[in-house]
Formats: sequence, structure tokens, C-alpha cells
Amino acid sequence: MKRDALVRALDERLEAGRFKDYSPNGLQVEGRAEVRRIVAGVTASQALVDTAIARDADTLLVHHGWFWRGEDGRVTGFRKARLQALLKHDINLIAYHLPLDAHPELGNNAQLARRLGWTVDGRFGDQDIGYYGSTSPQSLAELARNVGDRLQRQPLVIGDADTPIRRIAWCSGGAQGYFEQALALGVDAYLSGEISEQTVHLARETGMAYIAAGHHATERYGAMALAAEIQQRFGLECEFIDIDNPA
Repeated sequence: MKRDALVRALDERLEAGRFKDYSPNGLQVEGRAEVRRIVAGVTASQALVDTAIARDADTLLVHHGWFWRGEDGRVTGFRKARLQALLKHDINLIAYHLPLDAHPELGNNAQLARRLGWTVDGRFGDQDIGYYGSTSPQSLAELARNVGDRLQRQPLVIGDADTPIRRIAWCSGGAQGYFEQALALGVDAYLSGEISEQTVHLARETGMAYIAAGHHATERYGAMALAAEIQQRFGLECEFIDIDNPA
């Protein structure tokens, strides 16, 4: 399949053009014009780049790409090493950040709901990337155990273990800043990937439980779902590789 045709199809599927993002969505580094083998993952780290090279991939598809707003733009050090490796092997880098958080089917937050058995009732937050809904009645301790089992990572939990949880809001990754918006929804708990120092105090003072389930752990499933769809829809070899990350 032609690279440009694939990028156009993904841009349309993920509605990339409607997002104001912190990095460019779509094709970030141009490699081979013909796409046959794709490696997908969460972050375009050196480890994932090296894996793509070892798999003889012509395309790397990720959630966290490069060229972030406010970042040092000089191509030196680790930035040179990553870019040099891609260019040397003529590998495309395709990345979708907020589009792959927000998509109602393939997005990280939609996939979290599916994996954790939550019902989606609506959206909130900047550009509607946060979700809220309901879960089967359970205690906070039971919810935390379920999250840990399904995401294979022990979450950090703030709140009384016996608190009953029925209504929940969530947003993958570094979305701890949405806590107050989640609070306004009247939910019993909020789940994100990360937690900040002040978030602990807000959770304690408001009584709304907070679950920090890991940035990487909450953002594996969008890229995984997109990889599966690409393979089924276009018949391309598209392998999701999970580079372990405890954060």
C-alpha cells in the first residue's frame, strides 16, 4: 500500500484535522513510499525504533511521536540517534496523539472502557478527550484490583477502600489536570495515568477517589486497536510491540 494513501486513510479515520495538538499528527518522518510491514507501539523511543529495524519494518506507528511543542528543536544527542536510525533504514514515522486518545472506537479511553467493562455515558475535558460513565457497583478496593488485573500494573489509589463506586470518569495518560472537571460531573472516582502532588490533596479534601493507573499502562490499547484494524482493513502486516515502561 502506498504510504500517502495509508496516512490519508488514518487521518480520516481518526479525524486528525479537528484536533489542536502539542505535536504534528500523521506522517512525522518520511521513509519508504510503499508500506508492507508496520510496527506499532506507544512511544517512538530508541528501543521501539530498534525493534522496528530488527523486524525489517518500513513504518513505525505510535501514540507518542516526536517534535513536541516547546521542546528543544535541535537535532542532537538522543534526538539525532533516533532520527538517524529511522533515516538510515528509510522507515516512516506516523504518530497520532490526541486523535488516538479521543476516538470513540479505537481511542485509548474507549478501549479502557471496553477492557474494564465500563459503560460510556458522555465526554468531557479539553476537546472532549475525557470520558465518564458507570461501572458495576463495587468498592474502591475492588475497582482498584480489577484495574490492576486488567492493565497488569498496580495502580496508586487515593481514597477510602470501602467507598462505593458506581459512577466513574477517566482520561488516559497525563490527565490529572481534569480532576476538578471530573468532580463537577458528580462521579465517585476519577482514573488517569498520572497523579500530581496537589491532586492527592484534592482527592482527600473532596472525597472523590483518584486512581493513577500508569501513563503507559492506560495508553497501550489505542495503538493496539489501531494496529489490529490496519491489518484487517488493509491486509498489511502490523505488529504491536509493548516496550515495558513502569511510569
